[in-house]
Amino acid sequence: MTGLTPRLLSLDIFRGLTIAFMIVVNTPGTHDAIYAPLRHAQWHGWTLTDVVFPSFVWIVGLAITLSLGRKLTPDSPRLPFLATAFRRAAILFALGLFIYAFPTFDSATFRILGVLQRIAICYFATVAIFLFTGVRGQILAAVACLVLYSALMMPGGFDRETNFAHHVDRLALGTHNYHETKTWDPEGIVSTLPAIATCLLGLLAGHLLARKDDLATRCTWMLITGAALVTSAYAIEPWIPVNKQLWTTSFTLLMAGIDFTLFAAILWLVDGQGFQWGTQPFVILGQNAIAIYLSSELIEIALHFISFGGQPMRTWLYQTFFAPLAAPRNASVLYSVTYLLINFAIAWALHRRGWLLRV
Repeated sequence: MTGLTPRLLSLDIFRGLTIAFMIVVNTPGTHDAIYAPLRHAQWHGWTLTDVVFPSFVWIVGLAITLSLGRKLTPDSPRLPFLATAFRRAAILFALGLFIYAFPTFDSATFRILGVLQRIAICYFATVAIFLFTGVRGQILAAVACLVLYSALMMPGGFDRETNFAHHVDRLALGTHNYHETKTWDPEGIVSTLPAIATCLLGLLAGHLLARKDDLATRCTWMLITGAALVTSAYAIEPWIPVNKQLWTTSFTLLMAGIDFTLFAAILWLVDGQGFQWGTQPFVILGQNAIAIYLSSELIEIALHFISFGGQPMRTWLYQTFFAPLAAPRNASVLYSVTYLLINFAIAWALHRRGWLLRV
C-alpha cells in the first residue's frame, strides 16, 4: 500500500486508544459517581462511551481487508481461508463464554452472547462475504443487513422491553441473557445483523485504504464517506432512533461515520506525516488487544469475587486508597486510570517478550 509503513501503526494506535478508553469506562471506582461522557446512554441517544464497542467491530472489518487481501488471489481456493476463519471465530466465541462463566461456571445462567461472541460472529460472517463477493457484493450485504434489521424492528417499535429483538432474546436465550437485564441481551441475536454491517463497513474502509491513490486522497475519501454516513444516520433518526443497546441502523451508520473520520485523521497524522510522539503506549495496547481485553475482564471479575474486610476486594481497594483522595467522580476516574495502567503493564510485559496473542 503506497505511502504506508510495513506495519500500519495507525491501526494499532486506533485499536489501542479504543481498548484504553474501554477499560476506563468499564471499570470506574464506583458506578454511583461517573462523569456523563463515561456512561452509556440510558436508551436512545449516544455518548462517547457508546463509540467503543462498534469501533472494535469496525476495526475487525478493516483488518480483514488488510490481512486476507495480501494473501488472496483470484485463483486461491476459498474454503481453506473460510475454515481458518471459522476456527478463529470459534476460539473467540469460546473465550467469550469463559469470561461470562468464570468463576462459578453455572451452566444454568451463564451468558451465551456478549462482546467476544459478537465479534466472533461478525468476523466469520464478514470473512465469508469477503471471500465470495467483490466490493459491490459487500456493499449490498451491508445494506441488506441494515434493511432487514430495520424491517424486523420498525413494526414493533423501539421501546426497551417490547421490541422485536428483545422478544427473540427472551424466547431463545431464556436464563442465559445479560445478567443486568435478565430477559434480553444488548449483544443479542437479532441485533447482531447490524453489527455485521458495522464490520462490513470497516471492510470497505480497508478497500479505500488499499487503493493506489496517494495517502492524502485516501484519507479524503474516508472523510467524505464518514460525513455521508453521519448525515445518513441523522436523516433516518426521526424514524429509527440512535440506540447502542439495540444497535439500530442509525446507530450503525453514525458509529461507522465516526470511525471513518477518526481513523482518517490518525492515518494522515501517523502514517502520512510521521507523527508518533506519545503513541507507543497505544501501539503496545493495540498489538495485544485480545489479551488485554481478557486480562481487564478477568481481573475485574476476580476482584469482585475475592472478599477482603467483609466486602469485595475492588470495593475495599477503592474505598481505602482512592475515595479519600478526591471528590467521588474524580476518585472513580482515578481508580479506572490506575486499572488501565495495570493492564498496560501486562501489555508492556508481553511486548518486551515479543508475545502476541492471536487466535
